Amino acid sequence: MLKFWTSILVVFFPLFLFSQVEIDSLLNELDSTIDKSEFYHNKKETEINKLRSLLKLTAINVQKYEIYEKLYGEYKFYQSDSALNYARKSMKIATELKDLAKINTSKLNLASTMGTLGMYKEATDILNKINIKSTPEIKGAYFGACSTLYLSMSDFAATSQEKNDYLKLTQQYRDSSYHFYPEKSEPFIIHHSNKLFENKKYDETIRLLSDYFSKIDKNNPDKAVVAYIISQAYQHKKEYEQEKKWLILSALSDLQLEKKEYISLRSLAYIMYEEGDIDRAYKYMKRTLEDALFCNARLRTFEISKMMPIINEAYQKQNDTNRKQLVMFLVSASILSLFLMVVLFLLFKQMKKLSKAKQEISSTNSQLITLNNELHLFNEKLNETNNTLKEANLVKEIYIGRYMDQCSVYIRKLDEYRRKLNVIVTSGKTTELVKMIKSKEFIEEELKDFYHNFDQTFLLLFPNFIEDFNNLLTDNEDIKLKQGELMNTELRIFALIRLGISDSVKIAEFLRYSLSTIYNYRTKLRNKALGPRDEFEANVMRIGSINK
Repeated sequence: MLKFWTSILVVFFPLFLFSQVEIDSLLNELDSTIDKSEFYHNKKETEINKLRSLLKLTAINVQKYEIYEKLYGEYKFYQSDSALNYARKSMKIATELKDLAKINTSKLNLASTMGTLGMYKEATDILNKINIKSTPEIKGAYFGACSTLYLSMSDFAATSQEKNDYLKLTQQYRDSSYHFYPEKSEPFIIHHSNKLFENKKYDETIRLLSDYFSKIDKNNPDKAVVAYIISQAYQHKKEYEQEKKWLILSALSDLQLEKKEYISLRSLAYIMYEEGDIDRAYKYMKRTLEDALFCNARLRTFEISKMMPIINEAYQKQNDTNRKQLVMFLVSASILSLFLMVVLFLLFKQMKKLSKAKQEISSTNSQLITLNNELHLFNEKLNETNNTLKEANLVKEIYIGRYMDQCSVYIRKLDEYRRKLNVIVTSGKTTELVKMIKSKEFIEEELKDFYHNFDQTFLLLFPNFIEDFNNLLTDNEDIKLKQGELMNTELRIFALIRLGISDSVKIAEFLRYSLSTIYNYRTKLRNKALGPRDEFEANVMRIGSINK
C-alpha cells in the first residue's frame, strides 16, 4: 500500500508543481498588466480617436453609420454612456437611410447597452417593438440580446419566483438564438458551449472551447468570454487550480483590451481572498470597482458592492496587523539600540581607565587582539553560511577593524605627546613649547600615516584596483606611482568614489584639498577615460565587484 501511494506521489507531484509555477507566472503577468493600465487605456483612446477623425472626414450617411457602429463596438464594454450615445446616432442615420436591417441592428445595440446601464424597462420596450420577421438575418443576435437582458434582470429579481421566470426566459431565448447562427461560427460555438454547460456536460464544454480558444485572435473581446466559460466548467468539476488558471486568462484578455465590463477579475479576487492572498484580492477588487464605475455598468457595480466590504475589511485587518508588527519591531530595535549604546558607553569608559597604565594597555590590547581573532573566526563562519553578504558590509567590517586599531594608536600617541608637552612645561621651556605648538610636523606625520594606512586597507580590499583603474584610461595615460608610494592623490580620490563617497565636498575634507582641486582632478581623469566620459565613475564603482 505504501508503495502504491509513493508511486502516485512520484507521478502527480511534478504535475502539481508545474501547474503551480504556471499559475504564479500568470498571476505575475496579470499584476503587471494592472500596473500598466495607463498604457492599455492610451491604446484604447488612440483607436477611438482614429475613428472620430474618420468621422470628421465624411459626410456620407452610409459611411457615418459604419463608423458609428465601430465606435459603438469600441465603447460597448468600455463606457456604456458613450456606447448608448453612438447607438442612438447609428439609429438616427439608419432611419434616414430607411434601411430596416440597420435600424433593427441599432435598436439591438440600444437595448443591449440599456441592459448594461440597468434601464431594463426601456430595453424590453425596444426589443418588444422590433419586428424581427422583417429582418431574419439578425434573429440570432436578437434572441441573444433578449437572453442577456433577462439574465441580467434575474440578478435583480425581488423574489425567487421572478428570478426563476427570468431564468426560464433566458434559457428559451438562448435556445432560440442557437438555431440562427451558422454552424462553427463564433456565436454558435459559444451558445453551444452554454447549452452543454447547462446540461452539466462539463468535459464536452471544456473540449469544445479549449480547442477553439487557441484559434481566437487576441484582439477579439469574446476571448475572455470563452476562457470564463471554461473556468466555470472546471469549477463544477471541482478542479479549482484549472478554474483559477482560466479566470486569469480571461482577466488578462479583458484588461489588455481595456474592457471595463467583465466578471473574471471579480471572481478571481474572491478566490484570492479565500486563499488568504488579501493584497491581491484587494487590488483586483479595487480595479474591478473602478472599471465598473468608469463603464457605468450598474449590474457589475451592484455585484461588486456585495463583496468589496468583506475584502476591504480583511485588507484593513491585515494592514492593522502589519502596522502592529512594525511598531513592535521598531520598539524592539529602539530598546536594543539603547542597550547597545549603554554597552558601548561602558566599554569606552573601561577603555579610558585601562589607558592610564602601560601594563593595563598591553593587557587590554592582548584582550582586544584575542577578541578580534574570535570575531574574525566568527565572521568567517558567517561568511561560510551566508554567501549573499554585500560588498558594502565587507568594506565596513574591515574599515571598522582598522578604525579601532587606528584609534588605539592615536590615543597612545596623543598621551605620549601630552607627556612630552608636560615635561616641557614643567621644565619651563616656554620657547620650545611655543615652537612645538606652532609646528605642523606632528600633524603631517599623522596624516602621512593615516593616508598610508588608508592605502594599505583599500588595496587589501581591492588588490587589483590600480591595474583595473589604468585599464579604464586611454593609452599612455596610465597613472605612474613614485618609489615607495602605494597610491597618489588621484587614485585616492577614485578609491573614495569606489567606496561610495562621491560627494566632492567630503572627498576634499578627507584629503585636505580645496573643492576646486578635487573637481579638477575628477574632470581631468574623466577626460582621459577610454570609454564614454559620463560612464567613467560608474565603471570605477564596478572595479573588484566580480571578485566579491
